[in-house]
Amino acid sequence: MSVRKTKPKRKTTRAKRKPATKKAAPKKAKPKKAAAKNQVRHKTGHREARGQKMSAPPALGTKPVRQASRYGSGFDDRLEPTVPVDLSRVHSVSELVEMYRAAAIGARQVGEAADILHTMVRDPKCYVVCTVSGAMTVAKMGLVLCEMIEHGMVQAVVSTGALMAHGFVEAAGLAHFKYDPSMNDEALFERGYNRVYDSLELEQNLDDVEKIVSRVLTENEDVETWSSMQLHRALGRWLSMQNAGRGILRSAYEHDVPVYVPAFTDSELGLDFAIHNHRRQQKELPRLHFDPFLDLEDYTGRVDGQDRVGIFTIGGGVPRNWAQQVGPYLDILAKRAGIGSGIARFRYGVRICPEPAHWGGLSGCTYSEGVSWGKFVPKAKGGRFAEVYADATIVWPLVVQAVRERMGVAAPPAKRNPRGARDAGGRGKKRLSRARR
Repeated sequence: MSVRKTKPKRKTTRAKRKPATKKAAPKKAKPKKAAAKNQVRHKTGHREARGQKMSAPPALGTKPVRQASRYGSGFDDRLEPTVPVDLSRVHSVSELVEMYRAAAIGARQVGEAADILHTMVRDPKCYVVCTVSGAMTVAKMGLVLCEMIEHGMVQAVVSTGALMAHGFVEAAGLAHFKYDPSMNDEALFERGYNRVYDSLELEQNLDDVEKIVSRVLTENEDVETWSSMQLHRALGRWLSMQNAGRGILRSAYEHDVPVYVPAFTDSELGLDFAIHNHRRQQKELPRLHFDPFLDLEDYTGRVDGQDRVGIFTIGGGVPRNWAQQVGPYLDILAKRAGIGSGIARFRYGVRICPEPAHWGGLSGCTYSEGVSWGKFVPKAKGGRFAEVYADATIVWPLVVQAVRERMGVAAPPAKRNPRGARDAGGRGKKRLSRARR
């Protein structure tokens, strides 16, 4: 029996192979880094499209470092330097306000406002409208407006009714008083003292004014239809004939400046008109007619066709918007009715009002916002505007006095102040001009 011989196993020194492993997939780019990279490229592309030279963007994750070699001197970028207010060099209100213009914050606003008002006043082809709201006449600012009217600074006034009523009280020789905080409001009512913040209007004053209004209306029974402008003119004529004291309505009448109160029924004089009509009815006499649209058309007719228009505003409210809406009104008249030649926008504007824009109210509305409505000429096309966020009883006299001093003793330039197609009684048909002059 044979036995199969087997070969002995060969020893090997080759190392054992490690088991194969799967190759790792390439890592995807993090989306945040990619987005940031695209954002840098996007911004760079915009700047290159505008033709601006671009330095290499900083590496992601690094902080930007300013290069001293690129610092500007201010002058090489045509910046205007600020200048200290040096009272040792001030000899007038005009010089002080001029220094304000080169200062900062509220002072700069005041200085710029005086500059623009002076430009309006000295421009013989600029028709200037003044709008006023707030308790300015009770606050004893009425004569400031008288100065503006008498020196030819404004050619039309748009106001609240209360302001004209309290101003008439003063012009008629009656008095306002300081409020005594020791008296509460209930005691003031019993004593006939109507409080306006820190001042008092006497109820007896208003009773006396109502008698004057009734007399003026009776003496002008030939007027077929009244407007606020016509009534204020008649009251101004009465003050002038009585040789009473200075007042807004007297100055306006003597210098042929119309005074409009758009919300006429919201005023003491408006209530006096209503009382007069009730008395006429008691006597079986016909009621007097009042048409607020006569004011709108008369004012529009004066503004339409002017070469340039400026506006000077104290506060805001209805007077401001009513005066400013003339541009949109002329625009839609041309578009919708085929009347007139189109829009007329304000080239100059000065506003003194503490109301900020972020409350959303009209009083705080900026001139820039008004550009979107077609009320103002954009700055890029020559519009000049100043907005002073301050108490008008402090700033208004300063600005006007500064301009008066700059004007000196010379008379202001002659201004065009067309009376419109209607006469003092409001009769006649109004026609807007079809060709801009």
